[in-house]
Amino acid sequence: MKSFLKNSNIFNLLSEGISEGIIVVNQSQVIVATNSSAEEMFGYEKDSLLGQPLNLLIPMKYRHAHGGHFNHFMDKSAKRQMGHGRDLYGIRKNGEEFPVEAGLNPFEIYGETYVMALVIDITERKRKETELSHWAKIFEDSLSEIYIFDVESYKFINVNKGAQKNMGYTLEEFKALTPLNIKPELNEEEFGKLLNPLLKREELKIKFETSHLRKDGSLYPVEVHLQLSNMGDREAFVAMVLDVTESKNYTERLEKTVEKRTEQLTIALAKEKELNELKTRFLSLVSHEFKTPLSSILTSVTLLSKYTQTEQQQKRDKHVNTIKNKVRQLDTILSDFLSVERLESGKVNYKIEMFPLSKLVNEVVYDANMLLKPGQKIVYPENIDNIILNFDEKTLELVLSNLVHNAIKYSPENSIITMEVTQEKEGIVLQIIDAGIGIPAKEQKYIFNRYFRAENALVNQGTGIGLNIAKQHLENLGASLYFFSEENKGSTFTVRIPVNVEEKISK
Repeated sequence: MKSFLKNSNIFNLLSEGISEGIIVVNQSQVIVATNSSAEEMFGYEKDSLLGQPLNLLIPMKYRHAHGGHFNHFMDKSAKRQMGHGRDLYGIRKNGEEFPVEAGLNPFEIYGETYVMALVIDITERKRKETELSHWAKIFEDSLSEIYIFDVESYKFINVNKGAQKNMGYTLEEFKALTPLNIKPELNEEEFGKLLNPLLKREELKIKFETSHLRKDGSLYPVEVHLQLSNMGDREAFVAMVLDVTESKNYTERLEKTVEKRTEQLTIALAKEKELNELKTRFLSLVSHEFKTPLSSILTSVTLLSKYTQTEQQQKRDKHVNTIKNKVRQLDTILSDFLSVERLESGKVNYKIEMFPLSKLVNEVVYDANMLLKPGQKIVYPENIDNIILNFDEKTLELVLSNLVHNAIKYSPENSIITMEVTQEKEGIVLQIIDAGIGIPAKEQKYIFNRYFRAENALVNQGTGIGLNIAKQHLENLGASLYFFSEENKGSTFTVRIPVNVEEKISK
């Protein structure tokens, strides 16, 4: 150490002008010289490190290996970077460890060998390297696609793994492409217009939606977030790209669901409105249809009590018949309402059996004759004595009675109601033909709706239930009911009964 200090003035003069720390040790790893930068770096006062072992500046956990490394270096006696391939750390006087970089240079003075270490505190560099490594890892591992491309050539400079995986290109393949190769919706002029606000510094970031074309030719929707960035001595565009396929699909599904729910709600509201209207119409109908016959019954009963003489029997009979007819009318109305309830609850039991058509027609016509207006006549169908039907007899009687009664009700005096029966290969066709008021064309589509009554029929009594019930019963049995009508000319209602009813029901 004494021999080294002979030239200490020259050493101090040279070393103090250097910002890096300089530490000189002898072969025994004893510190023989330092500069002020080294002392400040390690937190020691001036000259306080002289004569101290070098291990004082090495963290405890690295000291056991340091001796071997030093001896190996001395054997080679070559100038080199210390710690190549591994991290080096120093320790300050206060015990704080910090990363360093050291360049070693052996030399001889007066026959003795020394090693001079040029030490640099790389704490800030390590922090930046860690930070850069962190951002590089985020760049590579991000599930979003990240693209970096040149501002002039548009050539890709770097592309992360997320983009490579989703697009199907390798990084090397990407470097031969530009964004225009993967954005078929944009041409160079349109792309330039998109980038201009960034180049002119009018915007810090732009966002737009487009489609990306994969290597395999498939397209998918993306949302692009684009900004300008510096890469050393040049500028580049950085694009964060989000695959919005799921978002688009979810939005479409949501829109369809909302549309469907809106439609369902609209239908439900319309049905509720219709039900409210039906309820109002029903209450009005019941009130009217029951009140009229009940008023007639009450009037007839009151008058009956006044006709006490024997010679007044004819007048008594007239009012008794009125009471009977009105009671029958009320019974029909109640039967209609009960039929509606049974149809809605599914409690209707049909009995399919063989019966002669002529017997049923006779009963219907016999009852209808009681209702004929003056001069009205029912034309009986021909050639039906040998026709045997396999059907529900009570249902067919209800249907034909309803149709014949309607024909009588809506036809004028001195008119003819005709019943026709035709045998066909597929089954039996029954028609009730009248020359009555007919059904207005604009209202014909509603004629089978429950409680509906055409405008020109409102002056006549009726519930608007009969045709609805008749059609439902027939359709339940595989038969059908339809009509043809012209206003002021009459109507023809047709019942078609298939040959094998049981088979029709089972389908």
